[in-house]
Amino acid sequence: MQSLRIPIFYLLLSLSTVIWCLISLLVAVFLPFRARYRFVVQTWCRCAVWLAWHIIGIRYELHGVENIPQRPCVILAKHQSTWETFFLSAYFEPLSQVLKRELLRIPFFGWAIALLKPIAIDRSNPKAALKQLAEQGRKRLEQGVWVLIFPEGTRVPVGEIGKFSRGGTALAVNAGLPVLPIAHDAGRYWPKDGWSKTPGTIRVIFGPPLQAEAEGPRAIADLNERAFAWVEQTQRQLGVLSDDPVVDGAAKV
Repeated sequence: MQSLRIPIFYLLLSLSTVIWCLISLLVAVFLPFRARYRFVVQTWCRCAVWLAWHIIGIRYELHGVENIPQRPCVILAKHQSTWETFFLSAYFEPLSQVLKRELLRIPFFGWAIALLKPIAIDRSNPKAALKQLAEQGRKRLEQGVWVLIFPEGTRVPVGEIGKFSRGGTALAVNAGLPVLPIAHDAGRYWPKDGWSKTPGTIRVIFGPPLQAEAEGPRAIADLNERAFAWVEQTQRQLGVLSDDPVVDGAAKV
């Protein structure tokens, strides 16, 4: 049955993507940003998470919800699969995600995402990307928007963790806000590569907000190290890290 559930899941997800993006392109332009986010992103991402739960059997449980600050800040999340992108985009509202500029060129999906104030960077130009993240990220935070960053820069398989870029902690330090670290084991059930999916319960852990103790480059580096250490330790507690887990990731921002 599982071999049938997976193509059914992808069929429904693809249909919902095309249909909802078309509706969003017609409706969203007339909505203010927060209502637009709820209409376009939360509805569709909740649909994706619901399909994964009820068709494939990928459930989830949350821990440390009490750690989430009342005021939006910078989210530094472990990146293992596509599931956490769906979940975090639905859970935090409104949210601006740092993503590759190329994604905005994808028909329907990219066009709809472009309406939601993403921070779309050019990874081939790290200096320009850092400047863009600093400028646009600060504006989003000032507007009361969560900023989601995957500091490893790309999805990293279960058992490994990529080095964290400092772009997220630099943004938080310069804005005078904390970072919210998030660990999970989504890659166990929704792997980085391939179409296979495995039923199970993803554990999502929200860490304590981490605040810089000073300003400047040293404070940024220290905050980045503390965020990395918490995520690494928590991934070990989840049982999803090997003995020598750190790899050279694609993180540049």
